[in-house]
Amino acid sequence: MMQSSRFVLIAILALVVGISHIAQTEAADKRPNILLVMADDMGWTDLGSFGSEIDTPNLDALAQRGVKFTEFYVSVSCSPTRSMLLSGTDNHLAGLGNMGEMIAPEQRGKPGYEGYLNDRVVSLAEVLRDGGYHTYMAGKWHLGKKPNRYPHARGFDRSFSLLLGGASYWSDMFGMMAELEPMAEYVMDDTSLERLPGDFFATRSYTDFLIDAIRQNRSDGKPFLAYLAFTAPHDPMHVPEPWRSRYRGHYDEGYEVLKAQRARAAKRMGLVSQNAQLPERFHMVKAWDSLSEEQRALESRGMEVYAGMVNNMDYHFGRMVSFLKDIGEYENTIIIFLSDNGPNPWVSEDYPSNRGSQWFAQFDNSIKNIGHPMSHYAYGMGWSSASSGPLDLFKMTVGEGGIRSPLLIGGPGVKGGRQFDGLAYVWDVMPTILEFAGIPYPEKHQGRQVEPMRGRSLKGLLSGSSVMVYDEHDFIGGEMQNGKWMRQGAFKAVSVAPPYGKGNWQLYNLADDPGETRDLATEQADKLKQLQAAWDQYAKEVGVILTN
Repeated sequence: MMQSSRFVLIAILALVVGISHIAQTEAADKRPNILLVMADDMGWTDLGSFGSEIDTPNLDALAQRGVKFTEFYVSVSCSPTRSMLLSGTDNHLAGLGNMGEMIAPEQRGKPGYEGYLNDRVVSLAEVLRDGGYHTYMAGKWHLGKKPNRYPHARGFDRSFSLLLGGASYWSDMFGMMAELEPMAEYVMDDTSLERLPGDFFATRSYTDFLIDAIRQNRSDGKPFLAYLAFTAPHDPMHVPEPWRSRYRGHYDEGYEVLKAQRARAAKRMGLVSQNAQLPERFHMVKAWDSLSEEQRALESRGMEVYAGMVNNMDYHFGRMVSFLKDIGEYENTIIIFLSDNGPNPWVSEDYPSNRGSQWFAQFDNSIKNIGHPMSHYAYGMGWSSASSGPLDLFKMTVGEGGIRSPLLIGGPGVKGGRQFDGLAYVWDVMPTILEFAGIPYPEKHQGRQVEPMRGRSLKGLLSGSSVMVYDEHDFIGGEMQNGKWMRQGAFKAVSVAPPYGKGNWQLYNLADDPGETRDLATEQADKLKQLQAAWDQYAKEVGVILTN
């Protein structure tokens, strides 16, 4: 009888332990997964939900399901934005006060200009991993090339990453620049890769890796962060069929016509004011009708392939969504999509040391080969201006076309089907994710003090409990390569650095003038002085070092 009682007691204890384990698993399951997706060099109007003619049904579905942000800001180029995304603070504090490839002599060795994600910050992946999340990454890193700066060293359990700013999409591993980066560098977790699989194609292969990583650990009940950092549609223009040929003939009327079409669509969709004026053709862009027939054919082909790259990226994003549905995780996954900056104005010869080099001469940029392996083609300033639609300028500038990005967020806890026209900034993404995950931001990490986040959580806005992130009294601004901007409410003070601007301060009211066509600097001189003073204070706080 005593033995029987003992067995009953053991059974009861086992049941209690089992129930406790199930309860813990269920509690963990209730924390949302995070799918964080970043496009590279994509224009503000390149999605259908932002006025594009390019077919992007999967991202448009996210826009309809979630919240679409129309005044979301990033930096002018790749790595500074990525440093803010993964640290929740300013790029000058996180180590990317300038891109590592462009650090000036007076900046080199100074705090905030390390050229990699520094130890003054703790990464999103590190905080989530310490909080019980699986952390996975695939795609472009661009935040450090040494082993102690790999994604794996900064909190990602699994990673398959391009370390540099850009590269061929195929297995040949060609880089972007003749002298600085003739060959690309990839890592798998903590191991440098000497070669890629023969069937490698960047957009597809990064998606495949994340799907496999999530599948491998599904049984333990832990939530995950999956960071899908597409290189698309960053040049070189590479994409397989059928996407390579899908947009044949779509752009024969030229970039000026496309920009006007995108601007009209943005007005119809309520993305900008009905009174918004279209910016004049940028003075460095040649008029379409001044080009020769051969030049127009080459230009059109570049845009056709670019459109195919955006369409292809949307397709693989859709594969990721379908996978989440298949494994029953879609309804418990917050999906965030953004671009790192505006569209690229450069042609491939503009990259340092490329023009006239023997290395660049090996590529075939003929009309018939653009999009194929061994092409090295970028679509240039005319099409980048068009990709910005009603906005002015492009990547590498602090004009609206350079620093305004689409942002789409949907998932559990998000009151969807809405458009938000207020200001938000890339450093807001990390605090948003941490609040949804219920994980506090640490004051210290691995024994070292870390910078506090400067961003604000968007969770209240997404849930519908609040109506704004920054009010009319808040100042938000930034700097890159001597380009300066500061927002307060609808007003923006901006100084576009040469060669794309004159470096003088201008003032715009973006509520009526998102294209920055009417300078109010003289008319509202006091407002401009107020914003300039706010920028000076910002620069002092984060340690901006301007160059000569």
